[in-house]
Amino acid sequence: MSLPRVVRQPGPAPSARVVAIPCRGTPLRLALRKGERLLDAVAQGFAQAGFESGVAELAALKLGPFSYVMPAPARTPEHAAFYSDVFTPQGLAHLHEGALTFGRRDGAPFFHAHALWREGSGKESGGHILPETTRLAEDATIDAFGLDGACFETTQDGETNFKLFEPRAAPPNGRGMVRALALRLRPNIPFLPTLDAQARAAGFANWRARGGVGSLIAARFADGGAVERIATEVFLRRADATPRAIGLVDDSGATRVGDLARGDRDDNVVLMTFELCLVETP
Repeated sequence: MSLPRVVRQPGPAPSARVVAIPCRGTPLRLALRKGERLLDAVAQGFAQAGFESGVAELAALKLGPFSYVMPAPARTPEHAAFYSDVFTPQGLAHLHEGALTFGRRDGAPFFHAHALWREGSGKESGGHILPETTRLAEDATIDAFGLDGACFETTQDGETNFKLFEPRAAPPNGRGMVRALALRLRPNIPFLPTLDAQARAAGFANWRARGGVGSLIAARFADGGAVERIATEVFLRRADATPRAIGLVDDSGATRVGDLARGDRDDNVVLMTFELCLVETP
């Protein structure tokens, strides 16, 4: 099966294909309160722990009201792919799993989150959660990782013509317990080999991934299956130690979970972006 390997973006491609900021960080458990906007609850959780930015893994949340978009084909030449119209399903959404990058956009708290869920109608779906219009329907606790010496901030990306999170150096807060690397992967580079190379360059003999939100150009899985649609939204599943386990929704609305194949260097290539942290382990 031949999958697409490169998607041409509308703008010039910077020579540096990875933004990597060495930092430290600390595992966290964030308590989220019923009735709050998901954005406010996440921001308060990080702030109470003394962090301005980080990543998190999502599971077993009940959300309502709830709004999201899915990946979609590009509507104009200004983008290589785009978003669907906004969906606001009735009833509560039961989120199965997902991942989130938390930082700042235009000086205010913001997050980028992809997930899979079951809607009130029973429909299984997934996509990109809209921070401003999604609320918690019950109390919850999520696993997170706070950054010390780095933060994720949105920037207007000339290559993709989207406003995207990138890690930047930040004043240390002294709360980081372990060495880490905050990453953004740019388009058209192989996902797994790039992570391996970044971990080696950072001197991590052993490491795991935390968070993990982005998109791939289609996807090839270890069991031989594949997603052939180009526009996808992807997350790493439960801070997978080897970052192969993903959840995915494509532009048809089809969802898939599984382990990515480790084939040649052109398998499983980044479409728009991928944000995550690599964390050194013993």
